[in-house]
Amino acid sequence: MRKDEPTRFAMSVTWLALALSAVLLLWGIVRYGLDPSVNSTFWHDIGARFGGPMTFRFFLQPIMALIAALPDGINDAKQGRSGFFWAAWGNPEAKTGRLREGLISVARIILLGISMDVIYQLRVFDRFYPVEALVMAMLLAVIPYFLFRGIIERVARFWLARKGQ
Repeated sequence: MRKDEPTRFAMSVTWLALALSAVLLLWGIVRYGLDPSVNSTFWHDIGARFGGPMTFRFFLQPIMALIAALPDGINDAKQGRSGFFWAAWGNPEAKTGRLREGLISVARIILLGISMDVIYQLRVFDRFYPVEALVMAMLLAVIPYFLFRGIIERVARFWLARKGQ
């Protein structure tokens, strides 16, 4: 196995996160439908999480995303690769590989976020809304990961250029 190849465990966790995300999305649509009243309740519930119990996860999950993005952003800078998001967005050859890297890095954080939201929902609502758990995991893990990785890559590129490496 090459140094940059993910471990079997990392790939298993990634597939678990993808499968769980798909199941939650389908379960939420089948159970609650796409009714406009569900949509307004959904956004109300998402907003109510900011002041409720378990607020620490609004800090914990982005910090975990930062920790996952740190080595990836530094490696991007060392290898001279362009910014993660822009390479994944604009370069068709690099798109799948770079998105795969990001998904492998953030899969554990997605699972952590989903499990924390399940606990929150059962404690506060006494029921479970699967799509809300998925959205919260994406808002608190995936988006910060992409943002942090790009910022870290730029800072590391600047730092390495300054040091002459």
